[in-house]
Amino acid sequence: MEIIHLSAECYPVAKVGGLGDVVGALPKYQNKLGHFSKVVMPAYENRFIQENEFEIVYNGWVKLGFKTYPVRILREKNNKLGFDLFLVQITGLMDRPNVYGYEDDTERFLAYQIAVLDWIEQWEHMPDLVHCHDHHTGLVPFMMLNCVRFRKLRLIPTVITLHNAQYQGQFGWDKLHYLPEFDLWNAGMLGWKEAINPLAAAIKSAWRITTVSPSYLDEIRYNANGLEELLSQERGKSFGILNGIDNEVWNPQKDPMLHKNFNNRTVESGKKANKEALCSVFNLDPSKPLFTFIGRLVGEKGADLLPDIFYNSLQYSQGQINILVLGSGDPQVEGRLEQLKEIFTKNYNTYIGYNEALSHQIYAGADFLLMPSRVEPCGLNQMYALRYGTIPVVRRIGGLKDTVTDIGDGGFGICHDQTSVWDVGQAIGRAYDLYQDNKRMKEIRKEIMQLDHSWDRAAQEYIDLYQI
Repeated sequence: MEIIHLSAECYPVAKVGGLGDVVGALPKYQNKLGHFSKVVMPAYENRFIQENEFEIVYNGWVKLGFKTYPVRILREKNNKLGFDLFLVQITGLMDRPNVYGYEDDTERFLAYQIAVLDWIEQWEHMPDLVHCHDHHTGLVPFMMLNCVRFRKLRLIPTVITLHNAQYQGQFGWDKLHYLPEFDLWNAGMLGWKEAINPLAAAIKSAWRITTVSPSYLDEIRYNANGLEELLSQERGKSFGILNGIDNEVWNPQKDPMLHKNFNNRTVESGKKANKEALCSVFNLDPSKPLFTFIGRLVGEKGADLLPDIFYNSLQYSQGQINILVLGSGDPQVEGRLEQLKEIFTKNYNTYIGYNEALSHQIYAGADFLLMPSRVEPCGLNQMYALRYGTIPVVRRIGGLKDTVTDIGDGGFGICHDQTSVWDVGQAIGRAYDLYQDNKRMKEIRKEIMQLDHSWDRAAQEYIDLYQI
């Protein structure tokens, strides 16, 4: 099969969250199964563009209302990612360093989607399937079905994957004229709750809907930021497929970002060396259990509660635990987390920002990873932690429920039911007690490093879905 993946992110080209990791791995593993999987994404002004070689495969224009923008599509020459990568340059819209966060994001991603379809429409052959990821590509299934100039693409199946249904890309009907011509009788396919809603349009128009874990498929029936009714109506074409991780990137035995490499046989000495290196940088005591939080400091991750959770846990433990935070997001949360460094000078530290290499080192050196999420469609961090012998402390929700089993139920993690200061504090206490049982800690570390969460299984599940 020839599969086209459309996404705003793809690691290592541009990554904000788990979406980038998924799109950077799934096509590679589909190609290993004998298929021809490609990624077409926006071209941002970043290091990847500057440091790699490209060839121009398409020149054109995209019109939004009364404005016209020049378009170039570039192909990465050396197949560095294990699949064909195409970048869509749109001068005046995409030539910026960040993926998101601009006032004209609606125009940016709509222009990207139209440009991609203009390009594919000119191909002599047609791909077997177009796989769209999140709302930034959500208007593609609608346009392929309904827009006059894309009638050649009408019979190509489309799949939309919901990485996080909380974000939907809504914009006003005053921008309807941005879309290429279509029969206005079909405009209802675009709308939801009095706005044009790209994610809703994709859910209505796509041939198949997938979520990034089976549990998340169940949860969006009652927690999908207003799309619950629509998703219930479309349940018959919806499937939950648990994400995997790229074992070539996340491999503690070969990871070049670690202070010391290790495997499940050398996990004790390996984690000890990485923990000591990490604690040296952040002025922490390596003899104490190290808890960490890695991720976006936003409400859906439970980050607003972290300052109180950490304060209470550090006070209650009387300095017997360490906590290290890597992340960025809500400025108020960032500020409160930074303030704790003045109180707990020897047991707590932060790195506010994004640092890929540091995240690898933390997974290798930490003892426990905290994920007190309110919403977690899949979660990849807990899988990275398991791969590096770090025990997840998670709320039972979404993909966390699908991948982490509590030690009390014969499993290997620490689980709690609510995102609250009390629940997470109790879980940290249980983790501290586990840390004191040296024999059990060693057994769990060896066990979790051998769990298979690679993309091999998930890639095959997607291929099976495409062929239904």
